[in-house]
Amino acid sequence: QVQLVESGGGLVQPGGSLRLSCVASGSIASISRMGWYRQAPGKQRELVADIRRDGSTNYADSVKGRFTISRDNALNTVHLQMNSLKPEDTAVYFCNARAVQHGVYFYWGQGTQVTVSS
Repeated sequence: QVQLVESGGGLVQPGGSLRLSCVASGSIASISRMGWYRQAPGKQRELVADIRRDGSTNYADSVKGRFTISRDNALNTVHLQMNSLKPEDTAVYFCNARAVQHGVYFYWGQGTQVTVSS
């Protein structure tokens, strides 16, 4: 089992910045990938960015050049630095972990609200 706890959401003006953090606990050695997804009202949940144990990253086109995902060496904490925020970035952001434990499992955090508005 893996537990995920997010922090760092809030209200920010357009053009501003926020930093989200996600701390994993439990079977962290089984985690192969962690990432951030978001879900806006009336829309499907979508990938924002993810990072693998080897440090390779993947970003949605809509956030490339504005968001940066990073992790600590143990891959139990990931951060999402969000710069140049736009109103369309408003969503609930969820931390996700992919773990291999006699099969592949996906775990989710409870979500943190990010609102970009003037």
